Amino acid sequence: MSQVADKIRDLRDNEGRAALIGYLPVGYPSVEGSIEAARALIEAGADILELGVPYTDPVMDGETIQYAVQEALEGGVRLRDVFTVIRAISDLGAPVLVMTYFNPIFHYGLRRFAQELVEAGGAGLITPDLTPDAAQDWIDVANEFDLDKVFLVAPSSTTERLELTAAASRGFVYAASTMGVTGERATLGTRAEELVGRTREAGAEIVCVGLGVSREEQARDVGRYADGVIVGSAFVRPLSAEGPFDQRLAAMSDVARALAHGVRTARK
Repeated sequence: MSQVADKIRDLRDNEGRAALIGYLPVGYPSVEGSIEAARALIEAGADILELGVPYTDPVMDGETIQYAVQEALEGGVRLRDVFTVIRAISDLGAPVLVMTYFNPIFHYGLRRFAQELVEAGGAGLITPDLTPDAAQDWIDVANEFDLDKVFLVAPSSTTERLELTAAASRGFVYAASTMGVTGERATLGTRAEELVGRTREAGAEIVCVGLGVSREEQARDVGRYADGVIVGSAFVRPLSAEGPFDQRLAAMSDVARALAHGVRTARK
């Protein structure tokens, strides 16, 4: 059973709304700081959490997340710290996915990583640089350990690619709202809604939208048609501001509450 899919279905069926899915990088500004940030984000309204694995070549991440990831790496964060953070927030009841480029877990060992992720309480992986047709080794391991496999689609994806991704994914299909890297955007346009519709037609039950959502009105708009609204840079940016860490946490929580309100009122 998928923790993530069950959570999204529960929110859809019992509250009539989409899920707010929040991203934070592990180890920023420190491992302990990322634990505090993750707890604060869930308490402020995030339904599901994505924990990012810092990587030396984050080609799909925008400036805000690249900065945070680099700071985490320079601070000495390691892949195993992901499990520490998951354990520290497991009492809050929010499913946790790990967002990672494939290289770190490949070198760590797929079965070793999967086993330790299960033991920590994690739900699965989002692998932005891995396509289903190149992922059979990971798919086999994920199936063995009953973990979610979240793959991405984009506005440029063909119908064949959408069908392949929908069939391979478990948890949800991640619909990238636009071509390009992560980051906040002034507008999202209509391509995201069209992509969600096409992905559902290709066989996906649950489709969540990310890349660019940063304001309450955007969360409300995406929450009308998507099963989940994914937000990253808008949560990381307040943590990168000047001032004491408790003030930065409070600022991030304010952003989360506003976005959560947008998602919760989208279909009313």
